[in-house]
Amino acid sequence: MAQHSFFGSSLKLLRTRRFGTFWFASLFSTIGTWAQEVAQPWLLLNLGASSLLLGLDSFAMGAPVLILTLVGGFLADRADRRRVIAAFQSIQMLCPTVVVILLLAGAVEPWTIIVLSLVIGITDALSMPSFQSIVPSIVEREQIPAAIALNSTQFNLSRILGPALAGLLMVSVGAIGCFAVSAASYLPFILVALWVLPRAAPAAAADAALDYRQILSSVREIADDRALRGALSTVLTTSLLCAPLITFCPVLIKEVHQGGVGHFSMTIGAFGIGGLLGATWLLTLDPQRDRRPVSSRFGAVYGVVVAAAALNPWAWGLPGLFVLAGLSMTASNASANAYVQAAAPVRIRGQAVSLFMLATRGGSALGSLVAGISVSLMGVREALLVNGVLAVLAHMIVGRAWLRQAPG
Repeated sequence: MAQHSFFGSSLKLLRTRRFGTFWFASLFSTIGTWAQEVAQPWLLLNLGASSLLLGLDSFAMGAPVLILTLVGGFLADRADRRRVIAAFQSIQMLCPTVVVILLLAGAVEPWTIIVLSLVIGITDALSMPSFQSIVPSIVEREQIPAAIALNSTQFNLSRILGPALAGLLMVSVGAIGCFAVSAASYLPFILVALWVLPRAAPAAAADAALDYRQILSSVREIADDRALRGALSTVLTTSLLCAPLITFCPVLIKEVHQGGVGHFSMTIGAFGIGGLLGATWLLTLDPQRDRRPVSSRFGAVYGVVVAAAALNPWAWGLPGLFVLAGLSMTASNASANAYVQAAAPVRIRGQAVSLFMLATRGGSALGSLVAGISVSLMGVREALLVNGVLAVLAHMIVGRAWLRQAPG
């Protein structure tokens, strides 16, 4: 009965003017992003790209986080977040637009896709901490876990709708339709973000000069907190070792199971269904519940699923495993995200979010690059099996240390 009460109170956030509008704008935007996420690796494979280039493309999109995310966190804490989001997301919107033009001209090459992925990665690294900080700025502190879980539901709902839309577009108008939808989806989100975010105070804007000593001081403060460090380590483990399952899903389907783009979009959609189930379950939890065991244990489950996907001999079994993968990833990462944003001091919350991004996006980028090399040397099944086993072992070690700390 209590779970229904928590679920109902969480859904009330969607009826609030600012959060509700932000939620639906984000849904539309991420549907476009996921349509492109499905089209891009398939387009690369059809252009003759190898598994190594596929991993390099994923690395190019995530690698800037390793260098620039702390700057993005500083901007989220000190600059006008509205301008940060508007400027960098506008640049990012140009990237799928360029791909559409190149496809129309018949001039697209794998290297142009990878270069544009790098541009997206740079703009993401600089703007995503500001984006991630929107939720805590438009809801009350006690509503943060529910708001983040709701944000996860829209992200995973888009992971269902985006690939489904991509499947329809790929078989009708081709990859160009997916990139066109992606480009169009940026504008409503930029406009809504400009509306829902509070304007920066004049004092904050004046203090926005980049100060590397302040950045390092904030990072040290977060790193010295063993509970926050445990949350970030858990997310890094998942991203580094489990995220390559998504990156190399098209290789697994095309080379191992001899499937087509329909099978690929269905499998990615299954991942979104699992993520939606995980996010919905999180909405039923007591906001006061310790999220650390949830994050740690589901991270280990994700590792088991990666290993199972590598060993699975049946094409029809892959979507079912991806449902479990999506559920595990969302339950683990969203719980860690809620813990970090609730536990981090408000004055350095943007920097804490940037470190969370560093763990998720940076970990995924490095994991995809290493896995790309492993896939080229061993094969996709063998590489994913090694990753899954290592993920389970790493989560057991990291989780044990994290759960020893008193709840924060």
